[in-house]
Amino acid sequence: MDSDSTKCSTASGESIRVQIEKAHNFMRQYRDPESRELKKLSANQFMDVWSHYDKDGNGYIEGTELDGFLKEFVSSANATDVSPEAVTDTMLEELKSCFMEAYDDNQDGKIDIRELAQLLPMEENFLLLFRFDNPLESSVEFMKIWREYDVDNSGYIEADELKNFLRDLLKEAKKINDVSDDKLIEYTTTMLEVFDSNKDGRLQLSEMAKLLPVKENFLCRQVFKEGLEGAAKLTKEDIEKVFSLYDRDNNGEIENEELRGFLKDLLELVKKDYDAQDLIEFEETILQGVGYDKEGKISRKELTMILLTLAKMPPDEDQ
Repeated sequence: MDSDSTKCSTASGESIRVQIEKAHNFMRQYRDPESRELKKLSANQFMDVWSHYDKDGNGYIEGTELDGFLKEFVSSANATDVSPEAVTDTMLEELKSCFMEAYDDNQDGKIDIRELAQLLPMEENFLLLFRFDNPLESSVEFMKIWREYDVDNSGYIEADELKNFLRDLLKEAKKINDVSDDKLIEYTTTMLEVFDSNKDGRLQLSEMAKLLPVKENFLCRQVFKEGLEGAAKLTKEDIEKVFSLYDRDNNGEIENEELRGFLKDLLELVKKDYDAQDLIEFEETILQGVGYDKEGKISRKELTMILLTLAKMPPDEDQ
């Protein structure tokens, strides 16, 4: 057999071996065959892992998906060809308890995209785009960024607008010179695929909010701890805290992106998935309910009336 045939046979054999290992344990292909350490994943490889385990495409690895991931994650670390089925139910429960304590940041019992990104070793520049160490202070800043990058005012962040946003993130981190245009396109495509939950090829408000998170919805943390009905128990001090958070320029009124940020946080209390049109309609509903007649501004009194009005609204049926 000549050398070319030998090379072809060897390559073919390696390809078959990789396919067998991938079918047997998906995570094994991403570990070093000798050390069993996880290799650094590219953006495309991260997307492959996410798509493989988020089988129903709902944006979470949960239930039987999570069980399968944990079994394969652990068994792939073994130097011998241990089957995921070798992980017993008892071992799985203990593993799940430890694993979720370490990686389930929001304690919802499932793994979301950002939590998986913290678990898997990935290209440094791609990992920067998840902004783990630099979340936005509030939804006011989020709405300012949304307005800046929704250049055509379509109410969506399209692929080219997302690419500009990611480029600026890398510039901010002084990493843009390390990223070729082809790699930036790969990052853009991957982030769009990961966060575009309704698969329409663009990011709506709620999808962009997952990519560009704020530290925490202030209203959930400080105002509605007991649910929406908690608004009826708000004190003057509570109202002042809310007003101060959104009145970023301290001019005594909540307006423009301040108002959009406030309404976005309110909308998240009653609707899981929302777009720019939902925000517009929600604004009209809320402001009409308090007899609002000014142009783009609300006062402390109107803020109080809005919060009390929201307490009477039914939650979204999709929640």
